[in-house]
Amino acid sequence: MIKKIAIACDHAGFEYKEYLKTMLQDRYSITDYGTTGEASVDYPDFVHPAASSVEDGTNELGILICGSGQGVQLTANKHKGVRCALCWMPELGSLAKQHNNCNMVAIPARFIAKELALEIVETFLTTEFEGGRHQLRVDKISC
Repeated sequence: MIKKIAIACDHAGFEYKEYLKTMLQDRYSITDYGTTGEASVDYPDFVHPAASSVEDGTNELGILICGSGQGVQLTANKHKGVRCALCWMPELGSLAKQHNNCNMVAIPARFIAKELALEIVETFLTTEFEGGRHQLRVDKISC
């Protein structure tokens, strides 16, 4: 079964979003929540619909991109059941999934190369949650 992936960005992440979509489209079903260009926009306008789609199960996982990754991550984590991790190296993408069962990843486009972003995203998308002792911790995250 092909995983359903939400993707969204602001103007700083647009080039990376397009690159990631091109590189992943043959292996995943990707829904693009915008933005559609490099004109300045407000990231919450695109992150909220993407995070909602993960929250309600329309998409299994999500990829978010902005300049620092911080804004998109903070916005996504306002959604119940969404666990979004800011990742700037593949090992963080792996651990976010293995230990925290994250379902969204935030990429800092102004601080890493596109090729590294792809490596992080691929690691995140293919890593499995370990469960066990980590499930006990994940269960304590929601208030």
